Amino acid sequence: MKKISIKPILYGTLLAVILASCAVYEPYERPELETENLYPHDMTLDSTTLASMPWYELFEDPQLQALIEEGLANNYNLRIAVQQIKQAEAYFKESRLAIFPNLSVGGSYAYSDFSESSASGAQGVETANQFTLSGQAQWEVDIWGKLSNAKKANWASLMASEAARRATQTRLISDIATAYYQLMALDAQLEVTRETVENRVAYVETIKILQEGALVTGAAVEQSIANRYAAEVTIPDLKQSIEATENALSILLGRPPSDIQRSEFESIDGLDSLHVGVPAQLLRNRPDIIQAEYQFRSAFELTQSAHAYFYPQLTLTAEGGFQSFDVEDLLDPGSIFANIVGGLTQPIFQNGVNKRRLEVARSQQRVAFFTLKNTIISAGSEVSNSLSQYKMAKQKMKLRAKQLNALENAVSYSQNLLQYGEANYIDVLTAQQQLLGARLNSISDKLQKFEAIVSLYRSLGGGWDKTQGVAGEELGVDNDEVETNLYHQADEEDE
Repeated sequence: MKKISIKPILYGTLLAVILASCAVYEPYERPELETENLYPHDMTLDSTTLASMPWYELFEDPQLQALIEEGLANNYNLRIAVQQIKQAEAYFKESRLAIFPNLSVGGSYAYSDFSESSASGAQGVETANQFTLSGQAQWEVDIWGKLSNAKKANWASLMASEAARRATQTRLISDIATAYYQLMALDAQLEVTRETVENRVAYVETIKILQEGALVTGAAVEQSIANRYAAEVTIPDLKQSIEATENALSILLGRPPSDIQRSEFESIDGLDSLHVGVPAQLLRNRPDIIQAEYQFRSAFELTQSAHAYFYPQLTLTAEGGFQSFDVEDLLDPGSIFANIVGGLTQPIFQNGVNKRRLEVARSQQRVAFFTLKNTIISAGSEVSNSLSQYKMAKQKMKLRAKQLNALENAVSYSQNLLQYGEANYIDVLTAQQQLLGARLNSISDKLQKFEAIVSLYRSLGGGWDKTQGVAGEELGVDNDEVETNLYHQADEEDE
């Protein structure tokens, strides 16, 4: 029986392991990120943050909760984000397998007809058959970390795509809540306008009676009629805004334009105090910051991989199987053959490809770092703006209440004085118009308060860490497990 020595294979494998231990790439280290001055200096800070509150506790309106749940289940942007995660996961799995040998099996048949002048023909061999059944393994030994760093880059891209999905979810929740509050505010403004029109229709009749008593002129009657239509003409615009907002909200819910069930604006109330936490919490709460950091890590690993193209490439090729001139003897022990070939290739002249690859990778790494820094300062600005908007809205609501009280008294007094001929109708008209404007603005002030709460919640990174997301459901694990499992999986393979 033919013996096959495995010593060359063992020696080749040992050499590959020794060389692989001489890796030249740098391990990833998280960059230093300054967060101390992200918020205004006069802001009171503690570790309590609005971002830790689940969305269903922040938005207590059952109608709004139902809409958010529908959006999380059906929104197409969120579904697209899930598919992007699956694509990134496929690339990561592909890069994991790249570090293992390629295996293939095959068979061949060769027929040779030798000439008389050939060596075989001179020995009296005219024809020959050769049957081969073999397997082949080819392995590029990852000495310098080209493949392992590419795998880490794909892992970071996968994590970035999951963070992008979370950012999409956070934005979706805030967009649905904002549109819902806008819709209720438009309903309230429409109701105020209709009520005003009814009052002015009735007041026109009052002015006509005063005209009969010679207390006002015909001009006052016409002015009261015009004042009635000045309010009524805004109703079509409000209705159109309501329909447009319903359509926009329907898109967020992943359904065709349809009516939106909602509560009354006066029945809801917002938080009296908001906690923003400390700036450093943004780094782990804001999905877009998490995404930007993973993108930076991916660029870093690709730069390390680009370095490896300058070093020798070691490949091992092993082949073994059965080979015989007669098919009946193909599987006999004496037909067994095997060989192993090792090759070492040092790139010398590649038309500048390797150098350009490294330059591009370094530039992309710098871009990713600048993007990360910009994302952080933008997040701090958004938090500051949202908190300022909330504070200003509360101040306006207090002042508006005093304005409304004064205008209601002014309208009442001027109408009473007009009935006794002691006031000019222009005074009544002015007071009525100012009162309508103040009532509409009062609704806008309250809307601004709710919009600020929603904006601050999103700016702090709320809306994803306490919920089971669509991505988690489709991948079979929850949001935190997606990252944890893949992270340990990548680390174990490196070890």
